[in-house]
Amino acid sequence: MTRGQWGCVAAPVGGLATGVVGAVLLAAAWRACDVGVNGAANGLALIFYGTLLAIISAAWWGVLIGYAGRWNLTVALLGGTVGAAVMVWIFVALLHVPNGYRC
Repeated sequence: MTRGQWGCVAAPVGGLATGVVGAVLLAAAWRACDVGVNGAANGLALIFYGTLLAIISAAWWGVLIGYAGRWNLTVALLGGTVGAAVMVWIFVALLHVPNGYRC
C-alpha cells in the first residue's frame, strides 16, 4: 500500500472516532445541563449530529492523509488529529446550549 492510499484507511477510522467522541461529549454536556425533552429525542439528535460530524471529519482525514501523507505521514497524522479536535470543540461549543439555555 502506498502512502497516498493510507487516506482510504484513515478516513473512515478517523471520521468514526471523531463522530463518536463528539457525540459522547455532547451527550455528557446535555446530561449535565438537563437539556432536551427526553432520552429518546436526545439520542436521535445525537445520532444525527454524530453522523454529520463523522462525515465531515472523514473528508478531512481522507484529504489530509491522502494528500499530505504522501510526503510526511507524521505531519499528516498530527494535522488530522488537531483538525479533528478543533471540529469536536466547535461541534460541542455550538450545540451544548440550544436556545441560549445556561446550566
